[in-house]
Amino acid sequence: MYLIDTNILIYHFADQIPVHAQETIDKLLKDHFNISVVTKIEFLGWKKIHGKQLKKAKEFLDFAKVINLNKPVVDKTIRIKQTHNIKLPDAIIAATALLRKLTLVTRNVEDFKGIKIKIYNPFSET
Repeated sequence: MYLIDTNILIYHFADQIPVHAQETIDKLLKDHFNISVVTKIEFLGWKKIHGKQLKKAKEFLDFAKVINLNKPVVDKTIRIKQTHNIKLPDAIIAATALLRKLTLVTRNVEDFKGIKIKIYNPFSET
């Protein structure tokens, strides 16, 4: 099971996923389209998306399972923030992935440095 980070949605929407990973990402979006509520906010709030693209983006996210904040996620986010130098949105995404035992799909591996989280980076060829 996977949790898709905002940057992957942006790259997918812009048709910028590397060729070697396109099939995998398409499959993940079909079978494991889980996102944090933070990703929904970031993706739909992305400053380069508006008008017809925003409508298309909203329709795209209708296929996602959006994982909302709850007490366990909030508590885990607080613990992550106390022990790591990480931005709040990334801490929420990490907490969500950890509690749900999901592999995080992201290009921004450095944002989660030091957190014991499974990561799949489709931009890495290894």
